[in-house]
Amino acid sequence: TALQPQPLLKRQNRGAAAAHRTQCPSVSVPRTSPARRDYLVVAVLCYANLINFMDWSIVPGILLDIQKYFWLGDGDTGLLQTVFTLCYMLAAPIFGFLGDRYNRKLILAAGILFWSGATLGSSFLSEVYYRIFILSRGLVGIGTASYSTIAPTIIADLFEEGKRTIVLSIFYIFIPVGSGLGYVLAAGMAEITGDWHWAFRVTPCMGGLALVLLILLVPHRTQRRTAAHRALSISGTRRVAEEKPGVHGTAKTTWCQDVISLAKNWSFVWSSLGVTAIAFVTGALGTWVPVFLYRAQIVQGIVPPCLQKSCSSSNSLIFGGITMGTGILGVIAGAEVARRLRKINNKADPLICATSMFISALCLFAALMVAQTNILATFIFVAFGELFLSVNWAVVTDILLYVVTPRRQSTAIALQILVSHLLGDAGSPYLIGIIANAIQARNVPSFQWSFWSMQYSLVICVFVGVFGGGFFLLTSFYVEEDRQEAER
Repeated sequence: TALQPQPLLKRQNRGAAAAHRTQCPSVSVPRTSPARRDYLVVAVLCYANLINFMDWSIVPGILLDIQKYFWLGDGDTGLLQTVFTLCYMLAAPIFGFLGDRYNRKLILAAGILFWSGATLGSSFLSEVYYRIFILSRGLVGIGTASYSTIAPTIIADLFEEGKRTIVLSIFYIFIPVGSGLGYVLAAGMAEITGDWHWAFRVTPCMGGLALVLLILLVPHRTQRRTAAHRALSISGTRRVAEEKPGVHGTAKTTWCQDVISLAKNWSFVWSSLGVTAIAFVTGALGTWVPVFLYRAQIVQGIVPPCLQKSCSSSNSLIFGGITMGTGILGVIAGAEVARRLRKINNKADPLICATSMFISALCLFAALMVAQTNILATFIFVAFGELFLSVNWAVVTDILLYVVTPRRQSTAIALQILVSHLLGDAGSPYLIGIIANAIQARNVPSFQWSFWSMQYSLVICVFVGVFGGGFFLLTSFYVEEDRQEAER
């Protein structure tokens, strides 16, 4: 429903009563409180987000089994997540363009159907089809991109700024929860069935249910609900225009114009580089931490080398539990701290992200240093490192949503996905594996050097985390100005 200003009074009567009548023209505005249906839509989107990231983490959860099944080195093993992420990030701008202009519900449904089918198909491949297995992971990444790009903009349409942060926090809680469940699901199915292929046959069934719920409950169109869109100018020189379905704002622009405008938005630029650092660290840790812990346990003599068909999955199960717990706590804590600090500091969001990145880098460095002597302390430091990384999930998205105008938000999210994954987790698992291979090649093959090679290569994540904190500090210098510009 379009908001249309009432005709302004042509003559202003004298006196207090006339002045009172002309202060603000009477208009009919849509409801401001979300309906029950809106919360059902969010529930469906959160469920699909859960499955989305469960599928993302299946491969790291059974990485030892896959590495042994296909006879892969560390470099080729890291390539699995790299191909997935590359396809994911390259498809994101396409879906961002489509999401700003066409029916988002149909795009979401097609994406869920696509990645569910690709995941199910990959579960029937034998060891001679390694390249096809890599290709299937790339196809899953393409389907996943449609959802991650468009779903947050639907939530932004349904809720105003005060409630939007809370709802986005709930939505992003399912990133670490889904990732953790992915580890647990993969390791559990491999242990129960004795065949890691079964890990790829659960999420497609869950995706089918998500597809049905999406079709039944998510509306075809949503309209942005913000105070700025309801405000009417007293002077009559500015009017609230009717928004066309699927397009935010009053004028259409080309994709290149949107990109140029976003490139001039320094808050968006620096925060996107900060998100890139988060993605780099998260991608590397998610892929290699279970393997790193396994090699540390071998060096300490806690577990024997894996010579069986199915390797031990205890590290993946524990790491999955840590990811879930710290993710929930971190997202909730980040949203609550941001809500409180915004009242006293307009730069609170980027400062929270910067602080959490610095602390996370310190915890990860401590985890790497104590791994050879104390596994329990390693798990504790890894948990704190992931906790402070998770603080940023909802906060960085909220930064994007209030420094970018509504009609460019899908494009902005898509560009942020492209940049953060291109320079982040698209290459970090492969880079860590390549460095580990290079270190092992220069030394006598042994379990000790297998552990040290992974330890030395993972130190890169500590430096990247520090750089990420610096990028968020730079964001704080521009966030107030860019926010005001977006509101105008």
